[in-house]
Amino acid sequence: QVQLVESGGRLVQAGGALRLSCAASGDAFSSYSMGWFRRAPGRDREFVAAINWSGSQSYFADFAKGRFTISRDNAKNTVALQMNSLKPEDTAVYYCAADRHFGSLYTGYEPDYLGQGTQVTVSS
Repeated sequence: QVQLVESGGRLVQAGGALRLSCAASGDAFSSYSMGWFRRAPGRDREFVAAINWSGSQSYFADFAKGRFTISRDNAKNTVALQMNSLKPEDTAVYYCAADRHFGSLYTGYEPDYLGQGTQVTVSS
């Protein structure tokens, strides 16, 4: 079992930056690939970014490329999502996810574990 707790969401102006963090506890953190998803009002949940167990590989949704980065610290059991140049359409609840298979995070499979989410609101 893995428990995931997100933090860092808040109200930010368009063009600003925000760093989301996810703290994991429970099972061996380094054995999981980690990812971020988001759900905007009235829309389905969508993939944002993923990072493999060692941090050597990452994958981003097209809307995140060039603006978002993902990183992890296996010593601290944390994963972060740095979001720059934020737009109003980035407004959503952001969820941290864990899965034993890196590719599963960005190919439409339901992640093994999902956090409760943190709200990001970008004002215009």
